[in-house]
Amino acid sequence: QVHLVESGGGLVQAGGSLRLSCAASGSIFIINVMHWYRQAPGKQRELVAGITTKGSTNYGDSVKGRFTISRDNAKNTVYLQMNSLKPEDTAVYYCNAVTERDYDFTDYWGQGTQVTVSS
Repeated sequence: QVHLVESGGGLVQAGGSLRLSCAASGSIFIINVMHWYRQAPGKQRELVAGITTKGSTNYGDSVKGRFTISRDNAKNTVYLQMNSLKPEDTAVYYCNAVTERDYDFTDYWGQGTQVTVSS
């Protein structure tokens, strides 16, 4: 079992910045990769960014060059630095961890944190 707790959401003006945090606890040693997803009202959940245990990263096209995902292994925490925020970035942001044990993959999700960008 992995428990994820997000923090750092809030209200910000367009062009501003926010940093989200996702603290992991539990069976963190079997985490394979962690992601940030987001879901806006009436839209499907979309991938924002991902980071592997080795530090490889990937980003959704809409956030490339503006968002940066990073991790602090000592704190078991993943961060999402969001710069140059746009109103279309408004969504609930979810932290996701994928664990792997004997080729059996499991998804864990945090409760989500609201990000609202005003124009």
